[in-house]
Amino acid sequence: MVIRSAPRRAAAALGALLAGLLLVVTGCATGGGDSGSSPGSPRATATGVVTAPRPSGTPGRPRGMPVVEVGELPVQARDTLRLIDAGGPFPYAQAGTVFGNREGLLPRHPRGYYHEYTVPTPGAPDRGARRLVTGEGHETYYTQDHYRSFRAVLR
Repeated sequence: MVIRSAPRRAAAALGALLAGLLLVVTGCATGGGDSGSSPGSPRATATGVVTAPRPSGTPGRPRGMPVVEVGELPVQARDTLRLIDAGGPFPYAQAGTVFGNREGLLPRHPRGYYHEYTVPTPGAPDRGARRLVTGEGHETYYTQDHYRSFRAVLR
């Protein structure tokens, strides 16, 4: 009599081991806390708007980068932020395209981490130079000079 279940048991044991390893790695990558969020994770406000923590020397903002409060942004930038939070619709087809960070002024991340949105410029014959750039970590940056400089937006 030949027992053929040994390979199946080995495969099942290997699968269980890999699943357990995946759970451990995933738990470590997300902080593994009981509350489901880490100190740097986004949080909802009373208005239901998701905000990112204020960057103060955190990995979300390079040291020394100027900051700007949302209320200090031009009204068109605040309108664009509301559209971003709502998921659109956007007035420009390029909204949400990948921002490559070729200038290297923002923290380095893999391609696809950042996305850009046009901030309308009144009187400009084209899209103008103003943009908002968002990151997967819920950080937001504003440029009024087409990526020559950035300010971290405190949300």
